[in-house]
Amino acid sequence: MPSRRWAALPVLLVAVFVTTLDFFVANLAVPSIRADLRAGDAAVQFVVAGYGLAYAAGLITSGRLGDLYGHRRMFRAGLALFTLASAGCGLAGEAAWLVAARVAQGVAAALLAPQVLTLLGDLYRGADRATAFRWYGTAVGLAGVSGQVIGGVLVATDPLGLGWRACFLVNVPIGAAALAVTGRLLPRPLPSPPRRAAPPARRAGLDLSGAALVTAGLVAIVLPLIEGREQGWPPWAWWCLASSVPVLVAFVRRQRRAAASGWTPLLDLDVFADRAFAWGLVAVALLFGTSAGLSFVLALYLQDGLGLGPLAAGAMCTALNAGFFAASLRPGRFGAPVLLLGLCLLYEVVARAAQPYQVALALLVVGAGMGLIMSPLLSSMLSAVRPARAGAAAGVLGTVQETGGVLGCTITGTVFFGALDGGDWRSATLAALSVLVAGALGVLAHAALRPRARTPLTATSGERHDHRPDGVECRRP
Repeated sequence: MPSRRWAALPVLLVAVFVTTLDFFVANLAVPSIRADLRAGDAAVQFVVAGYGLAYAAGLITSGRLGDLYGHRRMFRAGLALFTLASAGCGLAGEAAWLVAARVAQGVAAALLAPQVLTLLGDLYRGADRATAFRWYGTAVGLAGVSGQVIGGVLVATDPLGLGWRACFLVNVPIGAAALAVTGRLLPRPLPSPPRRAAPPARRAGLDLSGAALVTAGLVAIVLPLIEGREQGWPPWAWWCLASSVPVLVAFVRRQRRAAASGWTPLLDLDVFADRAFAWGLVAVALLFGTSAGLSFVLALYLQDGLGLGPLAAGAMCTALNAGFFAASLRPGRFGAPVLLLGLCLLYEVVARAAQPYQVALALLVVGAGMGLIMSPLLSSMLSAVRPARAGAAAGVLGTVQETGGVLGCTITGTVFFGALDGGDWRSATLAALSVLVAGALGVLAHAALRPRARTPLTATSGERHDHRPDGVECRRP
């Protein structure tokens, strides 16, 4: 049985890898999509934005669906929908079709992501759980920094004459293979530890009004962040952002009323009572915002600033991937300082108009910093959450990841294009890198100030479980 559980890990990691990758992989295909489908600016923007919007807005509701109908079942449903939606993207004959398929992809990704996190928590215990979460962090981070590389390679090599369609169709055989072995390799979760006294039963069901409120609130945040900069921050973007506050306040009040009246809320607000988890969300937002902002700047600087083609730009980004992967195999405590050092080196290299190989060396250090910090951060946060709150924690964590990434791209892009008015690519890149350095400083401050992750006493053993920053579980009497 233990070997079977470890055989399930690659299936879960493949799912989270391809869904994270698809947030970035279409970026370098946009010019080809525009030319082939004769797509306008709005349609092209929503090819990228539609996926991220549906993904971020659906995560909390999807976590609750897993609690209601089973995480294994929802995982398989999400994987099947993602595979079909990827085929729809690759076969799209017009821009509207492609946008609709991308939104369906985002919905499927949102359905998958919380189930992966919850299943990892259910399938593994103790040191095995820390190991599984470290691999999860590696998969997420590697997918994030690989998007530009894989997208550039697929567009440049044009496999089977598919052009930009290969960026989406590559998911079909991967998803089909994972779906074929899911039922056999994904075992039933381990039973939860017994408790001294079972809590009073709650009335279960999907809170449709709560789902509508949280989806509307998240859309009101994410949509203007994605589209506002592209459209010059029109009034509707500010109205959306302002309206998100009362909508989300209404959602929180509804969840509290539901809990008080004996209903199971859509989102268990008690998940924020764990200081380590709540405080860790700040670092996750900063880290994913910095990573997404860096990917955005690199795509522009390498191609438009240095004049590299998609394949050469993708090859440059392999240094980032290599640093991340090598460091993630042996994560440690010094990720935040290394990340800050790498971004400062990159700033200095760009300021001196250095050679591309020097840019690659700086990216190697940046990738190492991300690899050192990402896995321990996610592992320590998720290992501290009670199993009963795993679904809620997974939905919140995924939402913060996506929203942080969108916010990072928005802030970095606004600063970049604001400094590009004179056509000086170096100055614009340096201004954007200054924002990313500030983000890395925030991650460093979090690493120095974060509370220790701690879960309550277990009912059966009387032991307290503490979690070191690297996610390793330590038992204390």
